[in-house]
Amino acid sequence: MEARVLILMGSDSDWEVMSEARQALDELGIASEVHVSSAHRSPARTGQLAREAAGRGIRVIICGAGASAALAGVVAAESDLPVLGVPLVASGLGGLDALLSTVQMPAGVPVGSLAIGKAGARNAGLLAARILGAADAAVAARLRERRERMAGEVEAKDAALNARLSAGERK
Repeated sequence: MEARVLILMGSDSDWEVMSEARQALDELGIASEVHVSSAHRSPARTGQLAREAAGRGIRVIICGAGASAALAGVVAAESDLPVLGVPLVASGLGGLDALLSTVQMPAGVPVGSLAIGKAGARNAGLLAARILGAADAAVAARLRERRERMAGEVEAKDAALNARLSAGERK
């Protein structure tokens, strides 16, 4: 299966968080490729990966970066594909520096910014799936099934809680 999403991160230490994006895509049957490439330490490689992505069948790029978090912006400057930025904790500022860097892109260089850390990485995978689902009925159907499954899980938890409460449990 040809990869449709490219996941980039500035360091291999980011994989613990960015693997959430890959897992979300895998659960929906969407192939992805993953690379370490730094906006600062390997700018030529980063630019090449971004420029060549569409030609390899990539339709969405997810970038995870901390501190100055320049990766998503550099990739967005080099590619016409949708770029999703995941701010990562990489300094004493708890990821706030990366969040602010990611959301403050200048007009004309759009980057979709997500939450800091694992929730942002997972949601980046899901948002990439939604972008693909706009033109792929099979992906859209898998996303609908996922939402229905989540709703069913919430209803089951509600029923279990109310059953315990009816039986007199207070905790």
